[in-house]
This record gives sequence, structure tokens and C-alpha cells, in this order.
Amino acid sequence: MQRYLLHRLIVLGLSLAVASVAIFMVVELVPGDPASYMLGTGAQPETVAALRQQMGLDQPVALRYAHWIGAALTGDLGQSFTYKTPVAALILDRLQVSLPLALMALMLSVAIALPIGMFAAARNGRAGDTLVMGAAQIGISLPNFWFAMLLVLLFAVRLRWLPAGGFPGWGNPLAALKSLILPAVALALPQAAILARVLRSALVETLGQDYIRTARAKGLSRGQALRLHALRNALIPVVTILGMQFSFLLAGAIIIENVFYLPGLGRLIFQAITQRDLIVVQGAVLVLVAAVILVTFLVDLAYAAIDPRLRLK
Repeated sequence: MQRYLLHRLIVLGLSLAVASVAIFMVVELVPGDPASYMLGTGAQPETVAALRQQMGLDQPVALRYAHWIGAALTGDLGQSFTYKTPVAALILDRLQVSLPLALMALMLSVAIALPIGMFAAARNGRAGDTLVMGAAQIGISLPNFWFAMLLVLLFAVRLRWLPAGGFPGWGNPLAALKSLILPAVALALPQAAILARVLRSALVETLGQDYIRTARAKGLSRGQALRLHALRNALIPVVTILGMQFSFLLAGAIIIENVFYLPGLGRLIFQAITQRDLIVVQGAVLVLVAAVILVTFLVDLAYAAIDPRLRLK
């Protein structure tokens, strides 16, 4: 297990290093001068020169990368040109919305997908399986922004149970959680449909294994064999999808955040791109990539917890 953990930590460090170089070089490869791009075509040469000096663009590329990554390791991601605020502070502020939203959507996705996937697998080939998987296919096909608008029309406009948008802050936790319910449901539905189909397929394959037939021969019902033996062995592909979904929910909720006017990280990146604030884009993307790599590392650890054979590698 220690060897496996050490190997995954080395991969984690190398992945972060390669990702940081790639992110830095993408900004470097933006056509034209980044300072001129950020200020626009009508900027004065003196203003462009001052921003170039502030961004360190008058220094060699290798030295700029060393300064940037060294500062990033201390938590300094630079200062936003648009907001005149440290980028790290902006990202932390937006994560207070995006992270709880992603966690709520992920938990809701699991809560929906787990019983549905098990129900369909236990009735493989029968009417219940066909009906549930057909509904899951519809859930995958529905655009989440369209579903989000339907939720707003029903629960905010007609029933007035939940707010239609905005985020009041965590000063009032109940109001903050209520404002995240509809976006979390809108994000969770297609993810739950995907997860349910993956779980159902993994369970059906596992239920055909010899050890499951042996368990059935000893007197276990199909449902008992599924819950006691098949479920754990079918979790590896499910955990993989969960890791990918969390990364998507954290970084890819731009449309939903705009539909509900949520000041999240995805909306920050979108606004930074439209405002040509490359420093914010660079810092936010670095944080997101680091989060994805960290989630992948945790998924690998979950593999080892689920399958003891991996601990011997």
C-alpha cells in the first residue's frame, strides 16, 4: 500500500508540474501582446508598457514562469486587472458558491442514481429495467439549462417555494442553501442519469460472474447477491464517473451559474475571458486543474479501498 501511495503521489506532483507549464504557455501563445490584448486596441503605448512591466513581460519566459509558479505555491496568483483584487481572493470567494453547489449536486446525483441503477440491474431485461433506462436516457438528453428554466417556472414563479436566482451569502445559511437547491437539481439530473446507466451496466456484468452464481446456489436471492456481493465489485467504474462528474460540476457549471445568477467560479472565468483579464483566467484555470488532479488522486485511493488487490502493487 505504501508503494502504491508513493507512486500515486509522484504522478500527482508530475501532473501538477506539467499542467502548470501548459497553462502558462497557453497564455504565452495568445496571439499578439497579452498586455495589449487585455487593454484593448485603443490603449496608449505608455499604459501598455506599464502593464507589460507589471506582468513581467519584459523578462525571459523561463524566468517569468519561475516567478509565477513560485508565487502560486505561496498562494499568490497575481492581481486582477479588472477587479483590482488579488486573484486568489477572487477564487476563494467564488469557491464558496461553486464548491457547495458541486457537492450538493454530486450527493443528489448519487442519491438518485444508486437505487435506480440497482433496481434496473435486479430486473435486467424486464419491463422495469427498460422503463428506468429509457427515463435515464431522456435525462441524459435533456439540456440542463432548459430543465433549470422549468424548475424556476415551477418552484420559483408558480409555487414560490425557492428563489429564482442570486446568492445571499453564507451570513444566512438557510437562505444560501435554498438558493442552491434548484441549480443543484438542474446539474444533478443528467449526472444521475449517466451514473445510473454506468452502475446498471457494471452490476449486470458482475451478476454474471461465477462467484455470484455460487452465492445464489447457497440460497441468496438475486437482490441479496446484488447488495452483498455484486455492488462493491461494480463500484470501480462508478467511482471513476463520480470523480469525473465532480470535476465537471466544479468547473463546468458556467451555464447554470449564469441562469441562476450565481457568483461562482465558472462565471468568474467566463467574465474574465470576456473582460480579457488573462491573469484571472490563468490563476483560476490553474486552481481548477489542480482540483481535477487532486480528485483523480482521491479516486485512485478509493480504488485501493474498494479492491484490496491494488494495495499489493
